Amino acid sequence: MPLASLMYPFDGKELLENKKSLRRELLASGEKRIPKRIAVLGGSTTNDFCKMMEIFLLNEGIEPTFYQSEYAQFWQDAMFGNPELDDFHPDLIYLHTSFRNLQNDLPEMGQSEEEVDRAFTAAYGRYESMWKRLREVYHCPIIQNNFEFPGYRLLGNRDCWDPHGAVRFVNRMNEAFASYAAREDSFYVNDIQYVSACFGLDRWLDDSVWYLYKYACALEAIPVWAFNTTRIIKSLFGRNKKVLALDLDNTLWGGVVGDDGVDGIEIGEETATAESFRAFQTYVKKQKSIGVMLTVASKNDLQNALDGLNHPDGVLRPEDFIVIKADWENKDRNLMLTAAQMDLGVDSFVFADDNPTERALVAGSIPGVAVPEMTSPDDYIRTLDRNGYFEVTVFSADDAKRNEMYRANAERAELALTFGDYTEYLRSLDMRADILPFPEVYLARITQLTNKSNQFNLTTRRYTEEEIRAVSSDGQHICLYGKLWDRFGDNGVVSVVIGRIEGDALHMELWLMSCRVLKKDMEFAMLDTLVKQAKEKGLSRIVGYYFPTAKNGMVKELYAKFGFAKTSEDEAGNTVWELPLKGYEEQNHVIRVNASES
Repeated sequence: MPLASLMYPFDGKELLENKKSLRRELLASGEKRIPKRIAVLGGSTTNDFCKMMEIFLLNEGIEPTFYQSEYAQFWQDAMFGNPELDDFHPDLIYLHTSFRNLQNDLPEMGQSEEEVDRAFTAAYGRYESMWKRLREVYHCPIIQNNFEFPGYRLLGNRDCWDPHGAVRFVNRMNEAFASYAAREDSFYVNDIQYVSACFGLDRWLDDSVWYLYKYACALEAIPVWAFNTTRIIKSLFGRNKKVLALDLDNTLWGGVVGDDGVDGIEIGEETATAESFRAFQTYVKKQKSIGVMLTVASKNDLQNALDGLNHPDGVLRPEDFIVIKADWENKDRNLMLTAAQMDLGVDSFVFADDNPTERALVAGSIPGVAVPEMTSPDDYIRTLDRNGYFEVTVFSADDAKRNEMYRANAERAELALTFGDYTEYLRSLDMRADILPFPEVYLARITQLTNKSNQFNLTTRRYTEEEIRAVSSDGQHICLYGKLWDRFGDNGVVSVVIGRIEGDALHMELWLMSCRVLKKDMEFAMLDTLVKQAKEKGLSRIVGYYFPTAKNGMVKELYAKFGFAKTSEDEAGNTVWELPLKGYEEQNHVIRVNASES
């Protein structure tokens, strides 16, 4: 269960003082975590940053191992090689630089504009050449800090626009970093400029700590900086939340709709309190545009809840929510029922409620659900935003349509109730699928699926976008993605299989599917296409692997369902399966595959 002390707002000084005991507590939980190797190449001292990142990552279900460069050796490690770093084989590289690393690049007052531009180009060029070399050698995601503002402005306000100003130099550098991130895959900017502004620049820049320990910021800012870095890392490795479950009374509006009536609740622009609730509803609605799914968990009569959501001055409407649970059941039970209805784990949820009793009930009874402290409507937005539950590192068209997809799933479930024969129901959906080799346009979504899908995933192997690109083009793998449509709409990219060719066999390194298309026979359509491609390459058998985790028990017998024979099983429950391709008969009878190609 995540530790509440590691959620925003937290006490940075207290976290630093208690980092050892927090680490022990997290490790003692026995939770299964994803192991990741993180190389931190620092422009300043990084020891406490790594210790704090470890605590935050453990809290997010990731167990990190760190490589740290020697003090201020980030450039040397990146450009000239390091056998220790090579042997470390990082899953991710984090470049921990700051404004202090720009001191020798800043313009001099006597320089011409042309000289300033040349100096800027050279300074930025060193960073870009470093990123390119790291990608060529290590083939893993890179996180690069941008730069906080300087501690003083030599030119006063002119510093922000004069070519010689340090503030202008920082802004130009940050914009160049942002442009590189916008055009390059697997490169991410850690926005230290924003974080330091939130923290307060005067508090952030502590020269005494720099002179004593060579830390680039104040000691109490280290947890804040580390937490922000962790937001990117946990998002890259599939630990984001997916659903924002909301209470209604005193969370989305002021007052109790059942007692005060619709006209008596506070929402709109009449009072400061009403305005704060309207602003929060606006913020919540914007979450849909980045793929966050909204639900309601409220102790209320359903009609009162709907009336409140239809308040003329409100922003959210009933149709903005995939599931509305408004009754008198305990909220922990309703959250679990909602998760089951959406085919999601409850650990995908953030629960926002103003009532501390309800928060304590949910936090204490449902492991993995995030329960932020919602203490004042003026602070609701900041609390959710700073916790970074829905950090966007990769954004695809499927993310933008996620609410629409899950709402369509609810309509499919209603239709299923009208059929006595399930196969006839599937045929009524008029399903069609594209099952094809990986195209460039879907590489981001495919990578995202490999890092998010846990339940229908036989090996739970994770890939970076560069690794996906490599296996799809090396000629030694068969890589297929599956995209499914039906009468209710586009389900998006929902399945990925990767098999390695070795001799006469195809060894399955990855087989996963999004749970939102369970029981639609998409797995059979994927298998049929995989067998066809394997035969075309002259292969005679497919070897499948199942590695059990805490979440993927639902696919333990998938290969048996496909007709594979089990060939081995070890004490941990890892199994190996084999399917001869001779005489294979297609198993999908309800989905039209690659119809656009025929």
